[in-house]
Amino acid sequence: SQFRAEFYNPNEWADIFAASGAKYVVLTSKHHEGFTMWPSKYSFNWNAMDVGPKRDLLGDLANAIRNRTDIVFGLYHSMFEWFHPLYLEDKKNGFKTQMFPFGKTLPELKEIVETYKPSVIWSDGDWEASDEYWNSTGFLAWLYNESPVRDTVVVNDRWGSGIPCQHGGFYTCADRYNPGHLVTHKWEDCFTIDKSSWGYVRTSSANDYLTIEEILDQIITTVSTGGNVLINVGPTSYGKIAPIFEERLRQMGSWLKVNGEAIYSSIPWKYQNDTINKNVWYTSSKDKEFVYASLLDWSKNTSEILLGAPVSSSSTRVTLLGSDMVPLNWHPASASGGIIIDVSNVKIYSLASDWAWVFKLENITPMGVNKKP
Repeated sequence: SQFRAEFYNPNEWADIFAASGAKYVVLTSKHHEGFTMWPSKYSFNWNAMDVGPKRDLLGDLANAIRNRTDIVFGLYHSMFEWFHPLYLEDKKNGFKTQMFPFGKTLPELKEIVETYKPSVIWSDGDWEASDEYWNSTGFLAWLYNESPVRDTVVVNDRWGSGIPCQHGGFYTCADRYNPGHLVTHKWEDCFTIDKSSWGYVRTSSANDYLTIEEILDQIITTVSTGGNVLINVGPTSYGKIAPIFEERLRQMGSWLKVNGEAIYSSIPWKYQNDTINKNVWYTSSKDKEFVYASLLDWSKNTSEILLGAPVSSSSTRVTLLGSDMVPLNWHPASASGGIIIDVSNVKIYSLASDWAWVFKLENITPMGVNKKP
C-alpha cells in the first residue's frame, strides 16, 4: 500500500542514466520478497500492475531506455523468495523437491526474457540451494540456444550455491566485489552509492552516501583490474530518483565526458596500480598505443607527479585530459625507469575535470619489459 510510484517518470530516469555515462542499466525486476515489477501471470496479485503503482514499471523503463538512449537494457531477478510457500516447502524437504523453481522461478524467467528481451540477466537469491535444484543449466541452455536474446545476452554467476566466482558470463562473486588486482575472467563490481543500503533510506544524511571522489575511486580501480561497475541507486516509493543520487550520477557523467577514453573500451595495462605512487591506476587503449594514468588525489601544492611503472623513450609524450592537451614537460625518474611529470604550470582549478585526473602517455613501455629496438 505504501509503494505507489505515483511520480514515476521512466523518461526522466532514462535521461538521468544517459547523463551518467552509463553503457548498460539493470532494473530489479523482482527482489527477494517476490513482488514483480511487471504484470507476471506467475505472481497473481503480487505485481506492480495489480497492486500499488498499477502499471508495468519494467516495460515502461525498457521502452524509455530503448527509445531515448543507446544504453543496453538488462534485468536483475531473484531466484528465491523469502515467503513463498512452495519455496519454503522445498527448503523443508532439503531441496529434494523442485516445486518452486519449476512452478515459479523458471516460468517467470522465461516470461521476462520473451516479453522484454533483456541483454543482461543479473541473477541473485541462489545461495541456499544448488544449481541442480534451480535447473540453472536447463534454463541457460534454452537462453543461449533458443531464446529471442540468444545472440546478445550475457549473464552473471549467481545460479546456485558454489557457482559465484566459478562459472558465469561475468563474475560478481560477492556484493561490492573489488579485489584490487587483475582478474582474468570478466567481472563486475556491483556497489551502492548509499554506503550501507541497497534501497532508499529516507532517514539518511549526506555522510551516508559515497562522495563523487569515492565513486570514481571505485570505477578507476575496477576498470584498471579488468572489471565493469554496476552502481546501485535505490529509488523512492513514490518513483523518484532522489536528488543526491541524481547529483552523483550527473557528476560521474561529467567526469566521463572528459576522461571516458581511459575507461570505455580500455584494457588493463601490465601494471594496474603504480609501483611507487599508489594514487595512480593504469589502463591502456585496445591498440596499446596509449596508456592512461589516473591520479586519484592531487595536492594543490604539487609541482611534479611521479610515476614509477612507465619507462620513457625519446618520443614519449604526456598530455592531461581535460586540459588544452599541450604536451607536458617530463624527465626520467631514474636510469632504470619511471617518469616525473612537470605540472607546475597546470592550473588545477581551471581543468575540465574536478576529480581524478588522467594523464595520457604515448610511446612508453612498462617497467620490466624490454623496449623495442
